[in-house]
Amino acid sequence: MNSKAFNLVGLALSGLFTSGIANAAPVISQKQVTAKHAAFDIVKTDIKVNEKNNWLEFTMEVTGTAGAVKPRKTGKFANSDVFSYVWPTKIDPAEVGFNKGAGILALAVTIHPDFDDTPLFSTKGADWHTHWVVLGPDDACGKDSLKVLDIKDGTKPRLPKTWPGVPLLIDSPGYAPHFQRKTLTVRVPFDNLDSVKGTAFDGVTAGLKVNASTHNPLLCVANIFDVASGDLTLPGKVE
Repeated sequence: MNSKAFNLVGLALSGLFTSGIANAAPVISQKQVTAKHAAFDIVKTDIKVNEKNNWLEFTMEVTGTAGAVKPRKTGKFANSDVFSYVWPTKIDPAEVGFNKGAGILALAVTIHPDFDDTPLFSTKGADWHTHWVVLGPDDACGKDSLKVLDIKDGTKPRLPKTWPGVPLLIDSPGYAPHFQRKTLTVRVPFDNLDSVKGTAFDGVTAGLKVNASTHNPLLCVANIFDVASGDLTLPGKVE
């Protein structure tokens, strides 16, 4: 991906099914993932409203096998890698339990074998699992880069009931991702569907990294693998 697209990402981004990906998926370092790695090379992405079942259906198709690789385990929390499939949206974070206008709300399907942030569910960090995250810019992650927003000491922001207890604006709701060959699907129960119809979104595959000192910023968007729109203009519309 070119530097212009990366900068645009920095400005704009930051269970019903079971996984079909075997635990023996190949492991690679984040540095080995190129922008055109087939497992992260996006063909198309979508968010559909299902009024009959009261859910949003998030889908992403790639050129290769979705979820086919996972990060290499380092044995340490600090400086460890996270691989992710992400739908950045303009849905207000208040819709899922955060403060109104807190940042950029995104649904992320992630995997990170060096730590666990799904304490309420059987899924572990080494398995693909789902988060709501609130993203925002922070040059400490690199110029025009994003991070999952930290919870600052002494503050008490509004948090979802399934917040995993880490000092980040993140939720671990337990929505199971479903991988089927080239396609990843997540069905998300959503009470107020009318509030999100027509909302803009995009699709991104990315690598995140835990800060080497594990201090703020804790979790940075370190490497953008691909962007569905090419320039993160969020052209999709929830419908």
